[in-house]
Amino acid sequence: MAALLRRSRSLVRKCRNHVWLQGSRSMASKTQVGFIGLGHMGNPMAKNLIKHGYPVIASDVFPESCKELQELGAQILDTPADVADKADRIITMLPSSPNVIDVYTGPNGILKKVKKGSLLIDSSTIDPAVSKEMAVAAEKTGAVFMDAPVSGGVGAATSGKLTFMVGGAEEEFTAAKELLSCMGANVVYCGQVGTGQAAKICNNMLLAIGMIGTAETMNLGIRLGLDPKLLAKILNMSSGRCWSSDTYNPVPGVMEGVPSANNYQGGFGTTLMAKDLGLAQNSASNTKTAVPLGSLAHQIYRMMCARGYASKDFSSVFQFLREE
Repeated sequence: MAALLRRSRSLVRKCRNHVWLQGSRSMASKTQVGFIGLGHMGNPMAKNLIKHGYPVIASDVFPESCKELQELGAQILDTPADVADKADRIITMLPSSPNVIDVYTGPNGILKKVKKGSLLIDSSTIDPAVSKEMAVAAEKTGAVFMDAPVSGGVGAATSGKLTFMVGGAEEEFTAAKELLSCMGANVVYCGQVGTGQAAKICNNMLLAIGMIGTAETMNLGIRLGLDPKLLAKILNMSSGRCWSSDTYNPVPGVMEGVPSANNYQGGFGTTLMAKDLGLAQNSASNTKTAVPLGSLAHQIYRMMCARGYASKDFSSVFQFLREE
């Protein structure tokens, strides 16, 4: 009986140690995460990290963008370099290639104070060549850079259902996925640095073409006397169905909770779509790839920017076409 009691006590101690070690590993994984770029997408993404228990250290060029996150407990610092000094895992979400270059390699950039072994994840949509340049620069400091652009828009960013397309060293993917899974429903490894960006610009070129096609179709149907809700219903049970028709319809009054129901406010801006289509055009030129519809989509969105649609959601192409 005494021997049995000793074995039982020993087993209890082992179980307690096992639970403590598991808890320690779990707590250790919740170390500080840096987040730079708190715009329409970055803000809800950072909120989801906080929601999953990660202490966030953030920075943005516009201090007013930080207030809401600060109220949720995030620590706000002045520069990307300051963030890099405090955190060894950093996510960036920025508007364009020049912004990324400045945030990483500028006078107050991440690489000025980055810690050796840090994991740097850029979720901006930029030129794949710039991602590769940043990876080389990061490697010289002993840090690891991965590109992880997103698809899904503000709605998916808010609900934590983004799709991440990740490029970088495969052995680092598990560590990146741990963080990205807090913000997205799908985290897909695409290959080496730059392949995430390649996947994203291909997706956005198709999205732009699909949105223009949906807007043209809806406009034609309405002018032929069809009720827009009825037309959308028919399209969505037929071969013309696509994301732009069944999830993000561009016609006011057809769907609730989308930018077209709110005077095309929020969502994914026309300026950003024009920028992404420009990236696709550059890549097409560099690879000698024929993209006639992509080129036309780029031209249309650039025209929209010049005619007062720059700050509206890209689905406002319906409104633009109706006025033509």
